[in-house]
Parts: sequence; C-alpha cells; structure tokens
Amino acid sequence: MKKIILLLTLSLSFTSLLHAQRPKNIPVIFDTDMGPDYDDVGAIALLHYFEDKGNTTILATMASSSHSNIAATLSVLNTYFKRPEIPVGVPKAPADTMRDFQHWTDSLISKYPHHIKNNDEAEDAVKLYRKILSAQKNKSVTIVTVGFFTNLSGLLRSKPDEYSLLTGRELVQQKVKQLVSMAGMFPTGIEFNVVRDKEAARYVFEQWPTKIIISGFEIGKNIKTGIPLIRSEKIQNSPVKDAFRISIPLSPQDSAGRMSWDETAVLVAIAGYEPWYDLEQGILTVNAADGSNTWIRNTRGTHYKLVEKTPSAVVEELINNMMMHEPKNNK
Repeated sequence: MKKIILLLTLSLSFTSLLHAQRPKNIPVIFDTDMGPDYDDVGAIALLHYFEDKGNTTILATMASSSHSNIAATLSVLNTYFKRPEIPVGVPKAPADTMRDFQHWTDSLISKYPHHIKNNDEAEDAVKLYRKILSAQKNKSVTIVTVGFFTNLSGLLRSKPDEYSLLTGRELVQQKVKQLVSMAGMFPTGIEFNVVRDKEAARYVFEQWPTKIIISGFEIGKNIKTGIPLIRSEKIQNSPVKDAFRISIPLSPQDSAGRMSWDETAVLVAIAGYEPWYDLEQGILTVNAADGSNTWIRNTRGTHYKLVEKTPSAVVEELINNMMMHEPKNNK
C-alpha cells in the first residue's frame, strides 16, 4: 500500500511539473504505422492533448505503411480531436501493408466521421514532408516516428522540387531540430519498427543529419495503458477508447493494458525526457542482413537512447491520464 501511495504521489508531482514547465509550441510531424498495433492511437491522443494545452502544433500525420485503412483511420482521429484539416500523407512507393488483426480500424472508420476515405485521397508522404518542412523556420521541427522508416528514408533521398531547391538531406538539416523515434532493442536485438523496413532504418540511422532520441523496446514494455480509459463511463463515443476496448480483450498479454512504446516517444518529444529518463549518447547500427540493431556508446554519436530514471508505473499513470483527454467542446 505504501508503494502504491508513493507512486501515485510521484505521478501527481510529475504531472504538476509537466504543466509548470509549459513546453513551448513545438511544431511536430507525426509518422506512424497506425495498425497493426494500437499504441499508435494512444500516441496520437497524447499529441492532440499537448496541442489542446498549447504545447505543440501538429503539422501533419504521416502513415509509414500503406494498408488500405490507414489514411482513413488517421482522418478519423484528427477529426475526433477537432482538427480535420491536418494533412495526411501515405507512401506512394511500395511500403509495408501489415494491418490490425483485431479489425479496430474497420470499426473506427465505419462509426466515426472522416473526410479522407482512402489512401488515394491522401498526399504523397515524401512530397508532403518537403512541402511542410520548406515552409518552417530553420531548426524548428520535431519529427516523431513510431512506425517504419520508409518515409524518412525517402525524404533523405529526395531531390530538389517545386517546394525547395535543397536535397532531402539538406532540407532536414536546415529545418529539423530533432527526430524522436520509438525503435530498437537495447543493447542489441531485433525490433519490429526497425526490421519491417530494415534497409530504410539502416539508411536513416546512418544518414540522418540531426540529433535522434530513441525510445527503445524496453522503455515501453512495462508501461501498460488503456484499462482506465476503457473502464471510464464518462468517456463515450471515443475512437481512442474504442481502439483499446476492441483490442485489449483479444490478447492475453494485454490483460493489464497495452504496452506503451509509442506514447513514450510523444511524451519525450513534447515534454522532454526529464524527469522520467536520462539520455545515453552513442550510435545505433542496423545489420543489413537481418535488421538487428546494436548500440555502441560513443560521446561523438548523434543518437541518444532513453534510460529509465523513474519507475515505469509513474509514466504509466501519466500516460493513462493523458490518453483520457477528450477534445474541446466534445459532447
């Protein structure tokens, strides 16, 4: 009992600290494989929470896979949070098509309003990246990727166009402040977001010209979220709640809540890594043959992995509370 009270006290203290810090309005591009997993839904809910608090502006929501429901699902969530105008990008080149086995995306699309009906109606992700980045202030944009590296590899390789005379790598170097990624297993291992498009992941980690903050598999593994949300009688007609309500009962490993890899990347991207984590500097390498990753500590590296500093239960409580955020004037 004393441990539970201590954790709750810590969580409340960190929540107060978060609001006291009032992160400035950070421009963010969110890149996600929305489905097959559904922690992406929790992650985008956190992003909209932060925008409602004045902490961020969501410039675009990008899909890093191209299964048939992905653009419409992103449109559902942006519309629910009263931001239907947020651009949606999808890969127009070949990309991963793995989708949700629980069919929660079907349910969301059939139940909730959205103006983008299919992937054909969404913009080309790489072109949308170039269009948006070219219009931003130098060193201002944070990119959060919680899916595959397909779009980011395409962006780095892109050539000058009607939006910018810079190459993709030059454009990133000029406009992006940092990349925050849910990726990798540390110190070594095979992780889903990396291995599904291992060539793209390898290229990005070798060529990305700005700081990369990495939330590894082990960070989100012990943070279980969604149970308070689906048990809430107050929250009704919510696609966020429905995604967790449908999916959690279908997997025994989710009985205490879904592991929250993607939410940690959004939390750190907007609120910063302190007081929850420390950063360890180094280099993440991706094996071209099997997509496994290895971490090398290096004081000259531009990669920084999160290292847990506070109990995962504290971050779990914080994320659970943010995921229950409802849009302004929601009925």
